[in-house]
Amino acid sequence: MASYATLLEKTRVPQPSIQRLAVISVFSKFRSAPESESETGREAISFCLTSESITVVDQSVRELCRLVSDSVLDLSRGLLELQSALEGCDSKLVPLFVKGLGFLIRIGYEQKHGNWKLNSTENHPFVRILSCRVETQTELLHQVSLFVMRNRRLGMVGVCEFLEPFLNFVILRVPFTDSSPSLFVRELISSMASLCCSCRHEALPVFRLVMRCLKYIPGKNSEDNRNFSCIVKTLVDAYTVVARDLVGTRLEVIEVHVLGVQLVDTVLLLCASPHVQNTEQEAVIESLRHLLAVQKDLGLPYSRDLSLVVLSLLFMLAKSSVEHEQLSILKLLLFLLKWKSENENFSVRDAACSSVEPLLLFPIIALMSSPSKSVKGAASKVLSIVENVLVTMSNAPKSEVHTSEGDSPLSRVGSVVFRIMQQLWHQNDYAPSTSSFLRMTYINGGESQETYPGSVTWNSLLREHAKRLCDRKKLSASFYLSQEIPILLGAVTGVLVMHPSLGPDAIDSLTAVGGIDPKMSVPLLLVVLYYSNLLSRTNLPCQSLLSKLLGLLPSLAAQQVMIPLVVQTITPMLHKDAKGSVHLLRMIFQSIRLLCQTWVVNDRAFSSLQEVLRPKGFKDFISERHICISMAASIEDVCKRHPDRGVDLILSVQACIESQDFSVRAFGFQSLSHLCEADVIDFYTAWGVIEKHAQNIKLDPLLACSACLLLKWGAMDAEVYPEDAEKVLNILWEIGSSMQIPKDSQWTKARVSALMALGQYEVSFLEKQISDFNKKCAYLLFSETDVRILNAIEDLSVKIMIHEHSVRRRYVREKKVSGSKIEKLLDVIPQVIFPPGKRIKTGELPGAALLCLSFSPKDVKLGSSKSFHDIHGQFEEAFKVVAKSLQLSRNISLALISLQSLKAFMSRWMRANILSIGAMATESSSDKTFKAANNIMKSLVYMAEETLPRSAENIALALGALCAVLPAAAHNIKASASKFLLGWLLEHEHEHRQWTAGISLGLISSSLHVTDHKQKFQNISGLLEVLCSSKSTLVKGACGVGLGFSCQDLLTRTEASVSSDVDSESYKKQEEGLLGRIVRLLSSVLHHFLRTPCDTLESLSALFPLGKEDNITRLTHLLDENSDDFDDDIWGIAGLIIGLGMSVCAIYRAGKKDAVVKIKNLIVSWIPYADSPQQTSGSNSNVTVRIFSAGSCLALPLVITFCQKVELFEAHEVDNLISCYKDLISELLIVKTYGAFHKSLLMASCIGAGDLLGSVLNEGIHPVEIEPLKGLLELFKTCYSGLYPPVVHFGGMLGVVNVLGAGAGDLVFSHPVPRAPSSSEENKISYLSGPVLSNSYLTQQLTPFVQEIFLIAQDTKDRQQQHYAAWAISFLRNYLRSRDASSVGNEIQSSDSHRNPISHNVPEHAMVMKLAQGLTNPNLPLTGSSLNIGALSSALRCLSHAPRLPNLDWGATIRRLMRQENQLDVPQSGFIPKDTSLREECLKFSLAHASEFDELLTFLDELSELSRFKALEQSLQSCLLCHLGDLMRMFSGSRVDKLFDDISCFVISLSSDQVYNCDQKSSLRVSCWKGLSQCLEGTSFESSEYITKIEKCIELLFSVLPVASQSPKVDQMGSVKEWSEAVRCLQQSHRDWLHKFLQVSSLETDFQGNLKKIQAKAKLARLGAIPFSELGKLKAIILNCEESDIWDVHAEIVAALHHAEGGIKRQWLIDAVEISCVSSYPSNAIFFVGLLSSICCKYMPFLTLDRSTVLRDMSVTVSSLLSDPNWEVVAEPFISFLWTSLERVYSFATDSDANAKLSSQQIEQIERDHAPMLVKVMHHICVVFRDHLPLEKQLRLAAMMVVP
Repeated sequence: MASYATLLEKTRVPQPSIQRLAVISVFSKFRSAPESESETGREAISFCLTSESITVVDQSVRELCRLVSDSVLDLSRGLLELQSALEGCDSKLVPLFVKGLGFLIRIGYEQKHGNWKLNSTENHPFVRILSCRVETQTELLHQVSLFVMRNRRLGMVGVCEFLEPFLNFVILRVPFTDSSPSLFVRELISSMASLCCSCRHEALPVFRLVMRCLKYIPGKNSEDNRNFSCIVKTLVDAYTVVARDLVGTRLEVIEVHVLGVQLVDTVLLLCASPHVQNTEQEAVIESLRHLLAVQKDLGLPYSRDLSLVVLSLLFMLAKSSVEHEQLSILKLLLFLLKWKSENENFSVRDAACSSVEPLLLFPIIALMSSPSKSVKGAASKVLSIVENVLVTMSNAPKSEVHTSEGDSPLSRVGSVVFRIMQQLWHQNDYAPSTSSFLRMTYINGGESQETYPGSVTWNSLLREHAKRLCDRKKLSASFYLSQEIPILLGAVTGVLVMHPSLGPDAIDSLTAVGGIDPKMSVPLLLVVLYYSNLLSRTNLPCQSLLSKLLGLLPSLAAQQVMIPLVVQTITPMLHKDAKGSVHLLRMIFQSIRLLCQTWVVNDRAFSSLQEVLRPKGFKDFISERHICISMAASIEDVCKRHPDRGVDLILSVQACIESQDFSVRAFGFQSLSHLCEADVIDFYTAWGVIEKHAQNIKLDPLLACSACLLLKWGAMDAEVYPEDAEKVLNILWEIGSSMQIPKDSQWTKARVSALMALGQYEVSFLEKQISDFNKKCAYLLFSETDVRILNAIEDLSVKIMIHEHSVRRRYVREKKVSGSKIEKLLDVIPQVIFPPGKRIKTGELPGAALLCLSFSPKDVKLGSSKSFHDIHGQFEEAFKVVAKSLQLSRNISLALISLQSLKAFMSRWMRANILSIGAMATESSSDKTFKAANNIMKSLVYMAEETLPRSAENIALALGALCAVLPAAAHNIKASASKFLLGWLLEHEHEHRQWTAGISLGLISSSLHVTDHKQKFQNISGLLEVLCSSKSTLVKGACGVGLGFSCQDLLTRTEASVSSDVDSESYKKQEEGLLGRIVRLLSSVLHHFLRTPCDTLESLSALFPLGKEDNITRLTHLLDENSDDFDDDIWGIAGLIIGLGMSVCAIYRAGKKDAVVKIKNLIVSWIPYADSPQQTSGSNSNVTVRIFSAGSCLALPLVITFCQKVELFEAHEVDNLISCYKDLISELLIVKTYGAFHKSLLMASCIGAGDLLGSVLNEGIHPVEIEPLKGLLELFKTCYSGLYPPVVHFGGMLGVVNVLGAGAGDLVFSHPVPRAPSSSEENKISYLSGPVLSNSYLTQQLTPFVQEIFLIAQDTKDRQQQHYAAWAISFLRNYLRSRDASSVGNEIQSSDSHRNPISHNVPEHAMVMKLAQGLTNPNLPLTGSSLNIGALSSALRCLSHAPRLPNLDWGATIRRLMRQENQLDVPQSGFIPKDTSLREECLKFSLAHASEFDELLTFLDELSELSRFKALEQSLQSCLLCHLGDLMRMFSGSRVDKLFDDISCFVISLSSDQVYNCDQKSSLRVSCWKGLSQCLEGTSFESSEYITKIEKCIELLFSVLPVASQSPKVDQMGSVKEWSEAVRCLQQSHRDWLHKFLQVSSLETDFQGNLKKIQAKAKLARLGAIPFSELGKLKAIILNCEESDIWDVHAEIVAALHHAEGGIKRQWLIDAVEISCVSSYPSNAIFFVGLLSSICCKYMPFLTLDRSTVLRDMSVTVSSLLSDPNWEVVAEPFISFLWTSLERVYSFATDSDANAKLSSQQIEQIERDHAPMLVKVMHHICVVFRDHLPLEKQLRLAAMMVVP
């Protein structure tokens, strides 16, 4: 710096001129110096700038500016030199440097052509100047002004953009500076305002700049508020000047207009923010009013955007409690409304599309209670204008409102309130696509759907919300609710009062709002008065609301201070001088009721009410009926609610009763009834007074009903006053039982009241006073058609039955009914046939021996093995004799009868062996069974090795019978027997072994264990192979029977039952394939034998397509039509037909119901004389049909029995078939010469006819005429008593015993043992519906037949006939003794199915017997009129509650009733509800009593089988599903396993079912959930063996459960019910399993399933079933995925969190916003924050649950929430995380690569659609709570370019 030393030294000379010259020289030298000396020159310049001389510094700054201006020195270097010098200079030099810097800034801005961009606010030159020293402020203001003035030519918009960071910094630094920077802010804005005045044509960008910065002005204290007020005033003044000038010159008029409205809106928006507590609003509002007044004076029109201003003022008015503020707001509102009203076209158009002004109505009326006259005056003026708008809007046509979904502005409180009002007004409720947080809180989230039936409205939910708020206030004294909430709620409901359809609902909501805050009582009173006045003087569509509106008054009396006001409001309407005017009389009528309701709310009003209700009033208003009714109704209310007060009005009660008006007298009776109920008045004392007034009560239904309500209280002392009580009962019974009374709703109500009153009396007293009371009640029940009366009779009947049960001991000693003669004969059969003294050989009567012989171990107690060998040997020897002597004669029917007999024999043999083994060993029961069976098996195999053909036939059958009685678990025995018989079956050279082996093999296949599928397939395959390959027709027929037996076990087990080593689907397909092969093969073989075309057989084959294993060989060995002896072929063909008939059960299980009907019709058509459209025709039909008829006669009962069970058989078919059998037997009996064919056909027809009759009668579904039945029995008698072959005798005898139910030859279905006949059935009947032996009359008629067979069985003249007679009657004996026999296998479904039936000895006169007889008697109903479904349903409901039932055939009764409803063709009279179903009641009755009656349990078992269940109507399916728990507790273990497997399959098939629509499927799933819940109730998870099955069903149901939605659409209600039941079920499940099942680790796999699991967890957490911590573990999963896929899950979680503790909610809020900082889908987490803040903030009732609004509403919800004292603790961390997330999203939205620098996790590109709105919302929240951020972040926040 030596070259500058001389010059620099001269700067120290104390001579200004020399100093200036020296400085000029220094800079000149620097200007001309080479580049190498530039650094020295800069040092010299710095020396000059740091001089202490003002002259030196001044000249140095000037010279430096010239250097920069001449581009000699870089701008940045110049700024740096001056800034450095400024920071270290003396205070007096500061202005010089600021001026220099200002000049350089202007130069730099010009050099950059107005495009000077700075990377941060801190680098802004003005910011650096202001930041370095406080002294710079004065000069800085001047320099900023100069900057604006000098550079405006470059564009004022750019200038403002350059200054905006500086202005933001100036404002934001206020809270961080110790000095008073607020003054500088005001001066700066004032300076800029002055510039606007100076540069009017360029002022608008400056105004916009300042307006953008207003949101950063602090408002923490009163000083900040005053500063804000001053700034607003300054801006308004400047705007006034600019506006007057521009509008006056007609320049930029629209821009000026819009700017003014925006300024007003911006300022009021800041004042009306939820987080702002501004106390200096009056001056601000006055300034804004002045601005608007200027606009109006200038002729500018009213802007639609001013509606937002009105909304802000609405919120401020609701929030304000300061008088002068209220007044200023009212003045501004008055000005706006007047201005708007002056533009008539605008006002009318705005009113038609729902203007905002009506929302002001309630807040304005509330201000009318202000003590300030000024406020009331201003409020009244505003109210008059608002009223006009409201009336206009009420009369305007309704129009739909469309809201744009574009770049919508952020919400404010006023706009949120207006939005909900607009939706409700124009759409009556929510928009179809939206929901509400109220709905989510109290229905979808907080309550079960059943709490809110039907359509839920916003008003109803609001009332529930108000109730909850009141409850919280009562529970917590610290609970605080902002004062604006009730006012805003009142604002919305106040508008809806005028709605044409929502008015009544809105008035109820106003009542609820009044209960939130006691301060609302006076405003509500004023609202009532105002609306009353308005509705009475205007032509409005809702004038009918006046009475409803006045009904709001009593609710206000809850506040003690309001009592005088309410009473004073009502009292003027009671003046008696009002008589004569219809309107005023109506007011008196209503005012009396209002006064009474006021007393109900507050007892202090009683004195006023008592004065009105004096007896004299009835005389004063004797000609005014409505007033008298009003008084009487009020008296009744008093007596009901406060009987002691009612006593005070006893004279008024008496006046009512003495009135000539029926309605008034009715109220008098009701009043007295309430007093008697409270026991303040003695009934019989009162009865003595009023008896004369009760004589004509039948003249009026209302009077009769009221009298019955009174008379029921006579029950208390009826025994004390029997004579009076008898009169009372006669009156009640006369009314209740009168059938001549007109059938209208009023009389129905009276009859119901009478019957209910009778129910109050003791049953014993009723029976004593009313003769034949039970009989009359039963007659009345079966005669009545009205469901309401039937329900009343039901209650009375149930009470009678319970009473009879409680006193049942008096009937225990009733004489026991002796057995019938038939039973006595059967008891002695073993002794008669095998007398001890006469040694009749077993071989002579082999069939009877199988059924009667039994050997018992006499030395079991000795414990030796000798006893076992003796017993076993005796049975073995007896069987050898039988096997040698029993001839089957190649007769398949005899083989089946023998097989049935052998089953009984093997059962006794097994039981005896087990008892013998049990005496020697202590082994398990299964081991004993195996040993016993193994010994028998060895004996049979040993006998079979070397034996005669006849014995071989019987031994093969014995092996099948042995396996049939063994339990399914006896794998080894059945496998060995199957292999042995398969070997015989394949010996084609030994026909005698083949044919019986085929039958037994099929029987064994039907009883194999579920895991023996391989053996079953082998057996069936062997039968199919032999059927194809055998040349013997008999063998083919036997294989057909065997295949029929095998079909009994096909498709009976669902996929879930299959062992794990076999694929379930493959197993099912194999069984379906086997069934198809069986049906196709049987059809094909029969078709070949038929020799004529048969469409049915061809269609059966077509129903089961060919499989790859099918290989049907050509059947060459066919029938020889020239043969005269068809015996061999007839039984072979019979076997094929029987097999086809047996297959119908498996075909039905395969879902081919039509095929079952075809087979039934086909078999019927093969019976001669059958009237069937499918009768086969052809040239050879006579021959072929005769051959097919024997098999058809035997197969038809099997098919009909099955069809009855599955409701595929109609009643009219019974008579046709009986007639067909009768004609066939009659024709065959006429033939004198008998060949083998005729003998076989006659035998088969007798057996088949008897079996058919026995089946139909035992089922009890279809009635059978007695005469045809007797005719058939006579034909049977002719067969066994005439000169016919023995086999015909046998057929006739079996026909008789089969009619009695023995079921000889039927090994598929077993008939239940009939109940003992009732003594009441001795009269002759015309038809029968039930077992023959259950009817006394028919039992007597059949006794001679049995006696004849019994005598033949003793006659030794004809050994063959004796053999058959003994065999037949032994069948009957074995059938009737089957109740006491116990099966070794215990294959019956019920776990206690062999329990002895409970003997219920019920007297004939008992109510339960009367009802039972009415149901079981086929002559239904008792009255003889047309069928009464409602009465039958009622009787079943009564008996479902009966403690015990009489011993009747309930199975047949229920099956018959199940058919009655389907057969009903005529419409029912009376009121029968849609959901009444006789079939459902039958099902419920069976469930109630199945534990007592096996036939009911069997009935339920059949209905629960999958194929049958699928064929039921939906209502029955639902009923069964709902009672799964009851079924589980009734069925045995294996049956329960199958039950749950069936349910699992049904649930799976339901999804693809095409029969049901979506609603029906949903309803069935709901029922299934209910049933599973019932299963879990009371179930021990540790001990229950079925819990795994239940859990599997739950998993399947859960997999088809729809994702829960918050939508209020109607089609979503099914989903809501499903979820409600599903959660209830999951709530009861085992906790460990539930935790494992609902575990979610990721959403990448099974997305929908995991969503449902999360929703289920949320619902369970809400109910307290699982802790919220379990839900909290899912945060990272659910908040880091795409928002559109998980919206409903978020809503569900938020709904659950609403019920959580505050700490849990706050933690979720913090965690959600923190996750948004790193998530790839930040919008997801922010949406969740919006949902949570919406449901937790105080504005929740106004918010709409919709994606498009939740995000925008965060400007309100989050701001409100974080301002709440309970949530302020998390404000700082929340804003900190939100700021981090904002920076990340902002960078993503503005620079696609920038976010990679901020986070290691990229934001997905799909988020770009949400990014603009996300930035806008997050930026707004950060601005509102900027105080929680440091200045640096605040500056970066302000620097963000966010579109407002």
